Amino acid sequence: MVAVERTLPNDESRALFELVQELCAKELAPRAAEYEAAERFPREVFRTLGQAGLLSLPYDEKYGGGGQPYEVYLQVVEELARNWLTIGLGVSVHSLACYGLANFGSEEQKEKWLPGMLGGDQLGAYCLSEPQSGSDAAALTTRAVRSGDTAADAYVVTGTKAWITHSGHADFYTLMVRTSDDGAKGVSALLAEAGTPGLGFGKPENKMGMRGSVTAQVLLDGARIPAERLIGVEGQGFSIALSALEAGRLGIAACAVGVAQAALDAAVDYASSRQQFGHPIAEFQGVGFMLADMATSVAVGRAAYLTAARRRDAGLPYGTEAAMAKLFCTDMAMKVTTDAVQVFGGYGYTADFPVERYMREAKVLQIVEGTNQVQRLVISRALTRS
Repeated sequence: MVAVERTLPNDESRALFELVQELCAKELAPRAAEYEAAERFPREVFRTLGQAGLLSLPYDEKYGGGGQPYEVYLQVVEELARNWLTIGLGVSVHSLACYGLANFGSEEQKEKWLPGMLGGDQLGAYCLSEPQSGSDAAALTTRAVRSGDTAADAYVVTGTKAWITHSGHADFYTLMVRTSDDGAKGVSALLAEAGTPGLGFGKPENKMGMRGSVTAQVLLDGARIPAERLIGVEGQGFSIALSALEAGRLGIAACAVGVAQAALDAAVDYASSRQQFGHPIAEFQGVGFMLADMATSVAVGRAAYLTAARRRDAGLPYGTEAAMAKLFCTDMAMKVTTDAVQVFGGYGYTADFPVERYMREAKVLQIVEGTNQVQRLVISRALTRS
């Protein structure tokens, strides 16, 4: 692997990162190719990470979190994705699923449910998109109607959520639902447990990449979710969703840098050992300059997401910077992984080497948690906002 110089703030975070690297070497790297080829969901790996405290890093220690700044948490996500994107993205999604309760829930709700969500045994899913409402999230139609039975006060939820990571494997689901017809102001957030009657799952999507990560619909057929599981107040769900996505976009940016770094690692190793015309191909400018451009792009992407993370840690607005980081890093990952395949030549197009998998995996990062076209819209609006 190409050495990466980490900017970690203290000895505690450096020790944490050493633990992450050890787990990656023992638990992630040996499994990744086999599990992806077999489309096998690595639930046991998430349990191992949970036991090590890696599913709760950016949250308050009061509720069982790791109490780590976002700049540390994101570098952990990057390292996990560098070894296996299914795991890196899964940790990011779990963090996203916890975000609503941690930041908008009442003290009573947080004390009751957040320790379990952050304790390591549970895995979360975040449910915003629907079959007909992707980028236009405010158009969601999944309906939640509050029951009039005061003895069992609950929301009865009917609808379909789409493109849900961990669907069918998660222990809890953060649902964005419609409680009134008032557009974005009619969206609310509910926290549902797995096993809720009426909560079911569709067939896993047959995806281009990240085949070890399950993506499927969440089907809600009169699911009764206790009213005490409303996060915030009715009508606050859309603002909760947007706030969560600002943080989640940084997780995707970190994942993109991790995949790009893995592709760079593989390309440098291959180009240093592959001989043509009596020399390693890395010595030829056509390849060497390509590697230089790849390394520069990865470094710039890492700097972009860390800049946004440090703004977040300082309590400064960071939404535009998060959109920029997500946009740049995911476009960069697509190019770097494509170039890595080129460095390998014909071998890069075969499944005998990992770069073809990295290229397939990178594509989804330009789409999830706000397409890159949406990121450009967010950025351009910020530029012209008075």
